[in-house]
Amino acid sequence: MFRVMFTLLVFLSMIPTAHATTLKIATLAPDGTSWMKQLRTAAAKVKEDTDGRVKIRFYPGGVMGNDNSVLRKIRVGQLHGGAITGGGLMAIYPDAELYSLPFLFRNLQEVDHVRGTLDRKIIDGIKSKGFISYGLGEGGFAYLMSNQPVQTTSDLKGLKIWLPEGDMVNIRAFQAIGISPIPLPVTDVLTGLQTGLIDTVATSSMGAVALQWHTRVKYLTQVPLVYLYATLVIKESAMKNISEADRAILQREMAIAFEQLNIKNRSDEQAALEALKQQGIKFIQPSPEEHLEWEQHAASTIADLSNVSSFSPELLQQLQQLIRDYRQTNGQAVSE
Repeated sequence: MFRVMFTLLVFLSMIPTAHATTLKIATLAPDGTSWMKQLRTAAAKVKEDTDGRVKIRFYPGGVMGNDNSVLRKIRVGQLHGGAITGGGLMAIYPDAELYSLPFLFRNLQEVDHVRGTLDRKIIDGIKSKGFISYGLGEGGFAYLMSNQPVQTTSDLKGLKIWLPEGDMVNIRAFQAIGISPIPLPVTDVLTGLQTGLIDTVATSSMGAVALQWHTRVKYLTQVPLVYLYATLVIKESAMKNISEADRAILQREMAIAFEQLNIKNRSDEQAALEALKQQGIKFIQPSPEEHLEWEQHAASTIADLSNVSSFSPELLQQLQQLIRDYRQTNGQAVSE
């Protein structure tokens, strides 16, 4: 009997023990937002389907700092991943910021046309730098919101415009037309509006409502400034103790979460636009000629940026060609 028990214990000791892994993920999104609700739902499903072997602990609301701070903490092992915006992704893979070029898209139909071709290339590019992405989550378009009506680029002169800290592409775009934006952390923007340090912001309608910035502005210029998006990235080395089967579960649930986020965020953004109108914010609609002027300024800036940035010329050209093709197919003017 003793020999049987001893043999059984030896056999059991040779069976690999499944490691439990808790992935620590930071995000700027406050708790209670659609983003966090969707990610928490996915995390609960991952925990359930892996029998607790993979858990996710979130640090929402920017408690771990901005994108640069989060990436720094990932690299030293304090975090395993984070929800990083298009601008922040440039520090990982420069081409990941291509969708954030100023005045690139006129509407969401163009966005869908481009993303259907290029999303996979961007996700693969992020992976080539040692990070796993589970899909890009749409944040809508950023619009200029100010206390003075902005119809043309010349109306920007004299305004104190906020842009996100580290968003060098759009900071250079404004500098090219003689504007010096004021970069601040997201957490300081409301205070900046209240004190007069800034009087103009570039943000989505959802962001303006969620962060209460809409209470400090009077006008919204209906020209899509920048397409906003983010992705959840996890350092690939953080997955070393997770089995292939459990990685597949994580991949499946996070991919589902991002598909649903894209759908939900699009409807939420439209609802937020309507809410801004109902709260008395006046919408400024530039003429087609004025809109084209914005695009021409941006096209010049993009040409300059392509010479000094790390964008892949081939990928940038493919993106621009996709937009031109869409506009020609749909009988729209093609800006050069």
